[in-house]
Amino acid sequence: MYRERRDVLPQTLTNASQERDTQTPVEPGGRPQLSPEALEIAETLRDDGISIPVVTGTVRLADLILVTGAALLTHAYFTGSIAMDLVSGGLLAAALLFALLFFQAADAYQISTLRQGLAQLGRVAAGLTLVFGVFAIFRATTGIGTAGSEVWLGSWYAASLAALMIWRLAVYASVRHWMRAGRLERRAVIVGGGTTAGELIHDLETQPDNDIRICGIFDDRGNDRSPPNVAGYPKLGNIDALVAFARLAHIDMLIVSIPLRAEKRVLELLKTLWVLPVDIRLSAHTDKVRFRNRGTSYIGAVPFVDVVEKPITDWDLVAKRVFDLVFASTALVVFLPVMIVTAIAIKLDSKGPVLFRQKRYGFNNEIIDVWKFRSMYADQTDHLAKTAVTRKDPRVTRVGRFIRKSSIDELPQLFNVLRGSLSLVGPRPHAVNAHTNNATWDEVVDGYFARHKVKPGVTGWAQINGWRGEVDTPEKIQKRVEHDVYYIENWSILFDLKILFLTPFSLLNTENAY
Repeated sequence: MYRERRDVLPQTLTNASQERDTQTPVEPGGRPQLSPEALEIAETLRDDGISIPVVTGTVRLADLILVTGAALLTHAYFTGSIAMDLVSGGLLAAALLFALLFFQAADAYQISTLRQGLAQLGRVAAGLTLVFGVFAIFRATTGIGTAGSEVWLGSWYAASLAALMIWRLAVYASVRHWMRAGRLERRAVIVGGGTTAGELIHDLETQPDNDIRICGIFDDRGNDRSPPNVAGYPKLGNIDALVAFARLAHIDMLIVSIPLRAEKRVLELLKTLWVLPVDIRLSAHTDKVRFRNRGTSYIGAVPFVDVVEKPITDWDLVAKRVFDLVFASTALVVFLPVMIVTAIAIKLDSKGPVLFRQKRYGFNNEIIDVWKFRSMYADQTDHLAKTAVTRKDPRVTRVGRFIRKSSIDELPQLFNVLRGSLSLVGPRPHAVNAHTNNATWDEVVDGYFARHKVKPGVTGWAQINGWRGEVDTPEKIQKRVEHDVYYIENWSILFDLKILFLTPFSLLNTENAY
């Protein structure tokens, strides 16, 4: 029912050694401090990339719409109605099928073709001509389709060709603009330096129509073993610095150039890197792969082992956003009376604002503002989450106790969903300073930040499995993270629907909700 995405098992990586070079300076909060060069590079990278599969899929859909529109308009011109008889409808269906096949065979949807002008127009024109050429051959040899008007077919062909030419010129202009602006590229970082990295970079750069933009190199080894500059690209820091850089620069892919025979070192790296929302590829063009069978991919002719897939990308991301907008809007309409009554009750029960805002971790460790109904006395609210709410907590108001148990206090987060900072379903957003037994949760759970590889959600897999409310033991946060990672690795729209359906039933269990 759900797509398996368990490419890297955290349990396996946990067994790897944690010893790494610690020369990278750290900020007061313990985060790696990036070099000025790394910061300068990160700041030049735009955060408005466009998914290539979404672009090519949109072009494919628009082609079909234009061919269909041309058929209906020309049919209406000659007959006075867009309603088609069985023969005309069959010809339209066949035309769409053949157009998809011929355009695909002509590579009319490759991004390398879309950024070419005359070549793109020639491929589309040739494909469309073949479609109507097939019709002519069938009409002449079998009599199939002879009931369709030749004048209509000729006009349909001319109208389709004109529409497609205009549309593809617009595509060409847009793609060229996006390419120049760096919006149709995959940002990559090379992990591991030296000769191996240099050979890999050379092989990548010699691939025709390469969409990879190498942003730098990161390596734990010193300059004596890993030069500060390889093939014209600077070494920007060690692996700890890489995590901070990848989040800041919105990196799409990490390419590990370390020889695969050094499995222990590779596992050490993966243990650190798998928490990032990126694709992780092991360069396999110089070694025999010794890992268990995995998916493989190519950039041009360069082979890679697909170790970690970036979760929820391309059309999946579009589908999830549409899902959020539709269901969050519906939920707001349904629960609006409840929210109005709750707001009035909060104002009557205690002084202070109706809403409470708290800083929490969002996608890719970004800090977001999450809205809730205020459930504590205004002068005792805990914006920094220094003290967890416990049973019979005196800071919680009478109304607050009820709305926390029923999770009504979470309803304002539907506005977060509409704004795009939250998803309807996903790992619950935790407060930035949340901790258990005087230790922050990233210190309690190894790989904790892996739960931030997707947007957090109003409800989630951990919550419907009973892991909600107070977190007073390491086991509780460990179980939350395990369920969150399972959700990320097995996500699908059906999985979201299941979680959404089960959420009201899970709210009946108020054991840990105070």
